[in-house]
Amino acid sequence: MPFLVLKKRSIIAFVIIFSVIVSASVWFFSKSDSVTVFNQKEGEKVREIHMVTGEFKAKLPDGKEIEAYRWDPGTIFLEKGEKVNLKIWGVNGMEHPYIIEGTDIKGVVKKAEETVVPLQFDKEGVYRLVCLTHPDKDNSGPMIAYIVVD
Repeated sequence: MPFLVLKKRSIIAFVIIFSVIVSASVWFFSKSDSVTVFNQKEGEKVREIHMVTGEFKAKLPDGKEIEAYRWDPGTIFLEKGEKVNLKIWGVNGMEHPYIIEGTDIKGVVKKAEETVVPLQFDKEGVYRLVCLTHPDKDNSGPMIAYIVVD
């Protein structure tokens, strides 16, 4: 009659491998609502949209200067499933770290550099492009652009 002999080392290895698989599965499924960027195939038609960073300044009657940073244009429109390269030229401000809410997309736009952000949304909705340095009026913002997906 054959017996199955399990060594302590085999049991520990099984527990470690099982734990890694469970952890990876939990992480993957917790990110399942995020939108990812596309893999661009060579020769494929991709629309380009150009955007710049801008700054407004004003002097108040008391002599105090105020400023606000903006993305220009402030709203862009995409079709659901459309592949787009969003090309952002850094004009004002040294750098603007950004996120696109509801996605895994993040990066930094630097002055005098062009940042290319590949986009493709599979869900309709409004996605906000938010500068993390200037998210509201208390931080010379809000530097928020809207990506409308129909």
